[in-house]
Amino acid sequence: MKAIRIESNGGPEVLRVVDIETPAPGPHEIRVRHHAVGVNFIDTYQRTGLYKVALPSGLGSEAAGIVDAVGDGVTRFKIGDRVAYASSPLGAYSEAHVLNETRALALPESIAFDIAAASMLKGMTARFLLRKTFPVQHGHVVVIYSAAGGVGQIATQWAKHLGAVVIAIVGNASKTAIPMGFGADHVIDSSRENIAARVREITNGEGADVVYDSVGKDTFEASIDSLKVRGMMVSFGNSSGVAPPFSPLLLSQKGSLFFSRPTLTHYTRTTEELDETARDLFDVIEKGAVKIAPPTRYALTDAAQAHSDLEARRTTGSLVLIP
Repeated sequence: MKAIRIESNGGPEVLRVVDIETPAPGPHEIRVRHHAVGVNFIDTYQRTGLYKVALPSGLGSEAAGIVDAVGDGVTRFKIGDRVAYASSPLGAYSEAHVLNETRALALPESIAFDIAAASMLKGMTARFLLRKTFPVQHGHVVVIYSAAGGVGQIATQWAKHLGAVVIAIVGNASKTAIPMGFGADHVIDSSRENIAARVREITNGEGADVVYDSVGKDTFEASIDSLKVRGMMVSFGNSSGVAPPFSPLLLSQKGSLFFSRPTLTHYTRTTEELDETARDLFDVIEKGAVKIAPPTRYALTDAAQAHSDLEARRTTGSLVLIP
């Protein structure tokens, strides 16, 4: 079967298309024949070496498809079941992948494979951010960065569903209409507006209850300065580089702030947590509270182009690879 592998860290050019033997599932494992594979920023961090992985390696941990083989002792699934996953061992950039049955999720018939592959990781990330890291309630003022992107689009809609006032941040004027179309109350163009000043203006000087910052280095100071007293800064991405180190005294000086750097893995440690997270996501999708825009589709063999477009911010929404 065809798969994408990296033998060294670097730019998109290190992604190689190779032919490998189709893996067989071991005990309590299933093999998923992919219909669509999700592309995420974390994949680029692993490719460049920002997040270390043992080399050579596959990439990708999110996909949707059909179970076409099961190992001994499997009880959650049978051959022919529709499944999706977002927390497998690396290697989803392939025609098929093997993972433990406890990390896969039954995919409702109402959700297409490409929509699932485009939304599982991003949607479950939005869920733990909004429901667990800082549980958003009606009336909270939330700031969401990269609101035209995959996580941002889902988080904007979900936060509005929860009754929040959403201040969406986008990187340029061409993207302002996207979060507005998903219900954002205010949109800030970071290429021409002072983020913290605009948040203070919108909130009559009070500041936001929570900032969800996926950008990192370039926006850290603006995010901290956008918070109200006892507000929470949630740093969950590094698209501009890693956020700078800081003294804990900064949190006191800026208003007894809270700071978290969470990751999905720690919010889906058990099968029960994973199932609960996915149920919440599938529920808001099926209700129409969260609409997943059709993803940009690339052939599996064009993974390098997908990475190049993602890093250059030439895309909006989600990207998927089609084997």
